[in-house]
Amino acid sequence: MPRTLHHPRPGAHELGQNYLRDPRMVRRVVELAGRTCGPLVEWGAGDGSLTLPLAALGRPLEAVEIDERNVARLSRRVPAHVTVRCADILRHAPSAGSTLVANLPFHLTTPAVKHLLRSRGWVDALLITQWEVARKRSGVGGATMLTAQWAPWFESRLEGRIPADSFRPRPTVDAGLLVLHRREHPLLPARRRPVHHDLVRRVFTGPGRGLEQILRRAEVPAPVISSFLDRHGYDRRALPRDVDPAHWTELLAPERGRADGARRRRG
Repeated sequence: MPRTLHHPRPGAHELGQNYLRDPRMVRRVVELAGRTCGPLVEWGAGDGSLTLPLAALGRPLEAVEIDERNVARLSRRVPAHVTVRCADILRHAPSAGSTLVANLPFHLTTPAVKHLLRSRGWVDALLITQWEVARKRSGVGGATMLTAQWAPWFESRLEGRIPADSFRPRPTVDAGLLVLHRREHPLLPARRRPVHHDLVRRVFTGPGRGLEQILRRAEVPAPVISSFLDRHGYDRRALPRDVDPAHWTELLAPERGRADGARRRRG
């Protein structure tokens, strides 16, 4: 029999989820999940519109849902290899080696994605989000600061658009299917994450007209800037969003050198 675990009280953010009802879109999500390996985790299982088709893959599946009523109903419908857990997705940690599937409540998209990126262990994630969020997080039309900050550790791509009519209740905007994959060989070690995040933040939020000026004001040495722009063919008047998110890692060596020099001078 399926097991139902810890039952916290539902929080205020349990409301607002739109259930995926289009069979074609459900099949597409399940097809993509079937190409991955390891156990499955579903955030925001709701009434099981994705849970039951995912269960048909025959892999261990943990379905996480905050509404106790949905948990009770879904627990009675799933096969034995599915565990239904009553929990908050913003506090849940996907299991090691897992593939996460989530039809995210639109108002929780940003905190849920940030929580996911900070979580260890999972390998792939299939996320249904607002269309514009899916585009931005996959770098379509230009990279965002969040995408650039996490690019050394995760790859992202857009798998397509999901019309608003595919959901019930119907949302006011279309959705997109965003796919994240944890890099087997990260571009930077985890210990470099704080300095990389800081550099990207300063570049994306700093003043200046064009990359050259922005990078100068972010205290990147002029020779490094010139080499960086020329090597990748970036226009000096381009914006940070125009840079391949993975390229920012190339600017960290001089950052480390200046930090080491400053420590020696203080010593």
